[in-house]
Amino acid sequence: MEIDAAMRRKIVVSIVAVGAFFALFVGIGATYGPDLGETGGLALVGAIVLFILVMALVGVILKD
Repeated sequence: MEIDAAMRRKIVVSIVAVGAFFALFVGIGATYGPDLGETGGLALVGAIVLFILVMALVGVILKD
């Protein structure tokens, strides 16, 4: 089964977006440590909201 170029592009963009946000989550954890505190918690919630918005935008851009 061949994967066409458009599907390959969608897969790569999705993997890169998820990887970037995984790195962001790890960075927040490394910065604030195991006890995130108030500021770290807000940063984590902000990252989750950003993740949702960016994935929705990626979905709209990549839809057929």
